[in-house]
Amino acid sequence: MEFLQLKYFQTVARLEHMTKAAEELRIAQPSLSKTIARLEEDLGVPLFDRQGRKIKLNSFGKVFLERVERAFNELSEGKRELKDLAGLSQESITLAVSIPRILPDLLGSFLSQYPHVRFQQFLVSTSAMKRQLKNMEIDFCISSVPIEGPEIVWEPLMTEEIFLIVPPGHRLAGRDNIDLHEVKDESFISMNAGYGFRNLTDGFCREAGFIPHIAFEGDEPGVIGDLVRQGLGITFVPALTLLWNSDPVSKRLRITEPKCQRTIGLGWSKRRYLSSVAQQFRQFVIKYFSNISSQLEEMP
Repeated sequence: MEFLQLKYFQTVARLEHMTKAAEELRIAQPSLSKTIARLEEDLGVPLFDRQGRKIKLNSFGKVFLERVERAFNELSEGKRELKDLAGLSQESITLAVSIPRILPDLLGSFLSQYPHVRFQQFLVSTSAMKRQLKNMEIDFCISSVPIEGPEIVWEPLMTEEIFLIVPPGHRLAGRDNIDLHEVKDESFISMNAGYGFRNLTDGFCREAGFIPHIAFEGDEPGVIGDLVRQGLGITFVPALTLLWNSDPVSKRLRITEPKCQRTIGLGWSKRRYLSSVAQQFRQFVIKYFSNISSQLEEMP
């Protein structure tokens, strides 16, 4: 069994098309077919089901592909580790987030101390984060939904309260606290369906016994705030947003029932090698959110 055979197999398994794989690998298709056939002969089982010119990864192939990809990942991590130990690696960090609002202050604070570090950021869903961690494509993720897996560490950083914001002149603007069921007939302005925060707040409403009427939805928190100020609906807002961008016009309401909060955490893969600068960033993030949590405790 040769390294090149495994690389060819990985490409064919991903594309499930011999001609396309040969074009991507820049080799002749007959040569690629013979290489795959020799690999199957060495293993003693077929890796693909063949029907005419069509091929499809079979159950043996799926099991073997998982092992092959794990082996290639380990080799890649070994190369990254050696470069870091030898001082040859670029000081960069790959980070996926589901809460983009935290990035400017968090990264700005870190880069003021470590200006030489480069960041590559991804704004992705929770499921995409989990896949990236599993495939060791990123160093860290920051999410408001726990990322779970046998080789994934998810460390809670802070828990923040979720409030309601109502426009000036609203019937509840004179209140400080409400039970959530009191707004069951209100129009809500919300994040788009599929966002972690939207899933969270929809869950709060279900717990309170109703399905929210979504009058407007979008992915820009600033626009959502403007729509509330125009009196077009009410919205959920996390405490972090209020801490960084308080609105003197709209009224903040604390929700007494049900308990509305979310926990933000940092995730990483046990199998991915974390460079020295990545480890520094991890410690910085933990301390950063500890400070933020203290500030939130002082909010009225």
